[in-house]
Amino acid sequence: MAHYILKTEPDTYSYDDLARDKQTVWDGISNALALKHLRGIAKGDTLAIYHTGKEKQVVGLARAAGAPFPDPKGKDAKLAVVEIKAWKRLPKPVPLSVFREDAVLSKTDLVRLSRLSVVPLTDAQFARLLKLAGA
Repeated sequence: MAHYILKTEPDTYSYDDLARDKQTVWDGISNALALKHLRGIAKGDTLAIYHTGKEKQVVGLARAAGAPFPDPKGKDAKLAVVEIKAWKRLPKPVPLSVFREDAVLSKTDLVRLSRLSVVPLTDAQFARLLKLAGA
């Protein structure tokens, strides 16, 4: 099982929205590298939901409900989406400042490539994230 961070603007679609909806199609990804990562997601992969904007923190976890598929809006054949299911809110959010300071998390693309909206995590990075979140 792989792990990823999915970034969202909480004013547009927050983790609370996902928890309420229980499941959603994650779309709106257009960056080539982010799309490459999105296409690497498989059913059951763990997805850490990161709030951008003023919050800048990982707040909850979701699971991929299936494999990525072409964007049903059909405006661009290169675009892909993935259906995700809410899993659980983290006991304690993990802010970007902690990622930057932590020896393990500072090597993530969340820190290195801050504008990337889909970020892979190694098993060690994901385990560290959970530990810092008290999960």
